[in-house]
Amino acid sequence: MRAHDIETLVSVGRPALSSDGVFAVYATSRPDIAADRAVGQLWRVDLPDGTPRRLTRGVADRSPRLSPDDATIAFLRADARGRAQVFVVPAGGGEPVQVTDQAGGVTDVSWSPDGTRLAFTARVVEPGRYGTVEGRDATAEPPRRITGIRWHANGQGYLDRPAHLFVVDAPAADAEPFYEPAPDVVTPEKRVVSSVPQQLTDGATSWSGVAWTADGRELVSLPDVIEDRVADLRSRVVAVAVDGGTQREVLGTAANLSIDEVAVAPDGVIFLRGNDVGESGLDFVAPGTAVWLLDADGPRALTDPETIDLGEVGSHLSFAGDDVLVQDRTRGRVRLLRVTRGGEVAEVFGGDVEVTGHAAAGGRIVAAVATPESAGELLLLDGVTGRALTDLGAAARESGIVVPEEREITGRDGYPVHGWVAVPEGEGPFPVILQIHGGPYASYGVHLFDETQVLVDAGYAVVYSNPRGSAGYGRAHGRSIRQAMGTLDYFDVIDFFDGVVGSDPRLDGERVGIQGGSYGGYMTAWIIAHDHRFAGAIVERGFLDPVAFPGTSDIGSFFGQEYVGTDPARIAAQSPMAVVDDVRTSTLVLHSELDYRCPIEQATRYYAALKHNGVDAEMLIFPGEDHELTRAGRPRHRVQRFEAVLDWWTRHLPVA
Repeated sequence: MRAHDIETLVSVGRPALSSDGVFAVYATSRPDIAADRAVGQLWRVDLPDGTPRRLTRGVADRSPRLSPDDATIAFLRADARGRAQVFVVPAGGGEPVQVTDQAGGVTDVSWSPDGTRLAFTARVVEPGRYGTVEGRDATAEPPRRITGIRWHANGQGYLDRPAHLFVVDAPAADAEPFYEPAPDVVTPEKRVVSSVPQQLTDGATSWSGVAWTADGRELVSLPDVIEDRVADLRSRVVAVAVDGGTQREVLGTAANLSIDEVAVAPDGVIFLRGNDVGESGLDFVAPGTAVWLLDADGPRALTDPETIDLGEVGSHLSFAGDDVLVQDRTRGRVRLLRVTRGGEVAEVFGGDVEVTGHAAAGGRIVAAVATPESAGELLLLDGVTGRALTDLGAAARESGIVVPEEREITGRDGYPVHGWVAVPEGEGPFPVILQIHGGPYASYGVHLFDETQVLVDAGYAVVYSNPRGSAGYGRAHGRSIRQAMGTLDYFDVIDFFDGVVGSDPRLDGERVGIQGGSYGGYMTAWIIAHDHRFAGAIVERGFLDPVAFPGTSDIGSFFGQEYVGTDPARIAAQSPMAVVDDVRTSTLVLHSELDYRCPIEQATRYYAALKHNGVDAEMLIFPGEDHELTRAGRPRHRVQRFEAVLDWWTRHLPVA
């Protein structure tokens, strides 16, 4: 796989399944270099043996939601200004009808139980900002008054566009679409609409989630109030009346839960997916994310947070009868679990896959998965097996990929370290690049990974692992580096690398490089200050200076104090900036201009110190990109980044 082959990486979003299990609807997405954006449409496949057919032809249609009678699909599509709006289309296909015209864009949508209304969240924009005044650009906007401890977010920017709850009558899929009035018509609305959405919430509080109660009278959602001085990760669950907007608290902060998702079962029982953040309200390191059932006595955990990991990786809840389905990441895989209300857990589907979405109805289950040979497929699950309904990975396979080989070694303290090695075809020996993931509570997995494939295609063997601090090996594994970064994780990364290189004659241990992003950037910078064997290093979007993190990062109000502590001496003992004077390795610093997770100051301070010390160093900054460049950045920037990475290795670690 070469850089331009990222266009073959087609992912599948969370599917929707008709109530009788007769057909499924899903969205695909792929990078398109010519369009310089991700593109995708909605597809339908009739079960069990149908051929997928395209339903829509928008640029980037996503998030399909089937109406209760299965006749209509609501979905999100960007309007002419790039703002996501709600559209509806007949389930059999046809011309979509636009439902909303929200200046800040829609973020989520859900059908009412009776199918007559749609609830959605949309960002509300202050008049005069974000293009609401024709001809006024961002530099002419009035100043922003900030009074809370949080004020920006990666990928969003300023937090002055809170998401609010709305309801709107659902139009018929063959209804009259929006149209622009003639210029000489005086109208208070920019467009003529069949139904004006009713806003249920207002103010600075932002809302996430649009789960209807079973009787259709309320929406259950999560309000996010920006703290005044001290960060607090505890969530509230609030029910908002659809008629009138009256609010009642369903769950308060006394439960000490940080909640990622609220879901309401058909019989009205409320389920939560979230983690206990302790009395401090900040204990998020290796969060013990579980499924919770909300009953009269409060939330009751149905899964064991110490051994089952239900966080991130697109995990979500769906219902199969009285049971709930959810994803669990384990040893680089993501499996699908069924959880009963009594707390019994059973695997529905696993193996060498990463489940990214699922739906159940009519006695059937469909799942979106990524595999070692595909970025996304839709499967019909039958018992413990899965039958592929798509073959979206065919183009990637034709471009040439290598399936990585799994390894486990025993570290210096007897601890097992799990990971992979990907090797070009041939006997070698090949130069080796040590690759390190972000997080730290994240993990490398078995899915087709362009970062590894492009390096292998260029002639490099790639070694990568999930050291202590990673996700998917139990909560204790993830928490072991809390306020001890650069210790056990450092040993695991190096021990795995040495163990794999030393046992495989195809790998040239005398020609090695190292690279990583985010926490991987942290670990790369940490390693090259302590180990000088590497011919070159790439430090990307790194967490490099813990002292500068608070006040600059969108998670700076809590991340540092939980991961590296607050004692200055202890922080220095875990800081790459504190040991930058020991670096002698040629280093390329990669960063994005609008990265608010690891702000650009992290890169510039580190780069300046390298240059001051006379280290061979370069810096490459991508305009307009944020922390997600390698995963969701502009396709042309992603290709240019790959070109820069390969150019760096060609100069510092040439393939023989």
